[in-house]
Amino acid sequence: MKISKHNAEHYIWGEICDGWHLVKNKDLSVIHERMPAHTSEVRHFHQKARQFFFVLSGNATLEMDGERITLNSNEGLEVPPLIPHQMLNESNEDIEFLVISQPISHGDRILAEL
Repeated sequence: MKISKHNAEHYIWGEICDGWHLVKNKDLSVIHERMPAHTSEVRHFHQKARQFFFVLSGNATLEMDGERITLNSNEGLEVPPLIPHQMLNESNEDIEFLVISQPISHGDRILAEL
C-alpha cells in the first residue's frame, strides 16, 4: 500500500508540530514532520538510534553537538548515536522534513544540556 502524510498515522508533538509515521517498525522509522515558524524540538541524544534528517521544504537549523547547521530544501544531515542535537525552525515559514531512524528512536531519547 502506498503511504503519504495523507494516510499515515498522525501525531502532534510540542503542542503544534505534526508527525506522520511513514514506516514504523522495530528496526526502522521514517517520519514526515512539520514544524511551524519559530518552533523547536528539545535538545536530546539517542543511545542507539542513528538518525538522518532530510528537509523537504523550507530552511531548518539543526544544532548538532554545539554546531548550528542550516539545512535548505533537498539537503540532509546524519546524526550518529550519543550526539546531542536539536531541530529548530527559526524562519517565518513552516518547514517539512523526514526523520529516518535506525533502529527506532522511540524510548531511546535522553534530554541533553547545552
